Amino acid sequence: MRKRSDEALLAVARLMMDVSVRAAAELGGLSPVQLRALTVLSSASGANLATLAEAMGITVSTASRLVDRLVTAGWVQREPAPHTRREVSLTLTDEGGNLLHRYDDRRLVELHSHLAQLPGGRGDVVAAALGELATTALQT
Repeated sequence: MRKRSDEALLAVARLMMDVSVRAAAELGGLSPVQLRALTVLSSASGANLATLAEAMGITVSTASRLVDRLVTAGWVQREPAPHTRREVSLTLTDEGGNLLHRYDDRRLVELHSHLAQLPGGRGDVVAAALGELATTALQT
């Protein structure tokens, strides 16, 4: 039997997934994998395929096919790396950055709506606690 805190964490995970899937659908049905790649590249501009693959937990060949689709969609630019022609440098295009920004904005609208429904103005406290959780998790 799960503890109450386990159920709460799973509920938050389900909420985040639901919000993310709905936002992606509103933008034309982008896949979670595509959005994850755009998110990684937004913070690691100029990354190569190996770096992207490692950050996403996928193989380099899978990352290569994914990047092909992102380039075709106009969301990612692939260029020879400045230090070696054997590698490619991946960056978001303006269109890719705008798409990611719209995706994040849609998620924020829905999450703020949920936080505003908490009694006693506790939304700010919950958001701060979730921020601490995310910061701690990303440091490990």
